[in-house]
Amino acid sequence: MHHPYYEAVLLVERVHRHFLEVVKTDLDRQSVQDINNVQALILHNIGTDEMTVGELTARGYYLGSNVSYNVKKMVENNYLIQERSPHDRRSVRVKLSEKGLALDKRITEQLDKQIGDLPAAQITEDELTKVSDILRKLERFWTSMINYGGG
Repeated sequence: MHHPYYEAVLLVERVHRHFLEVVKTDLDRQSVQDINNVQALILHNIGTDEMTVGELTARGYYLGSNVSYNVKKMVENNYLIQERSPHDRRSVRVKLSEKGLALDKRITEQLDKQIGDLPAAQITEDELTKVSDILRKLERFWTSMINYGGG
């Protein structure tokens, strides 16, 4: 018999993949073909902020090289505007373009629609709060394993 930890680890990864598929399906329905689901989530995480790739990596917990590649693609496809920081010329900041802001608005609308559909799936706010609390604990646990060589 496996410990529930094993199932939790597998579920976290599987749920994330399913959510990426939901985002991809929404993009396909909107006939958005010049950005992928991961890029759309990065774009959504930027929102109305302006930040460096390093800040985006820290905020979204993306791998640095993947963020750099995806930011480059989103700049090429006019979703992001990339500018050198006036205070530190080595630092490059990104923010959403008008096209990026428009897509972010559609993503937010889709997420709001999903929130509206939660009761039909018999998922309550209280349950989501509890799941989030548990996932934060797992995040802290895994971070401690990385930072302090636990295990």
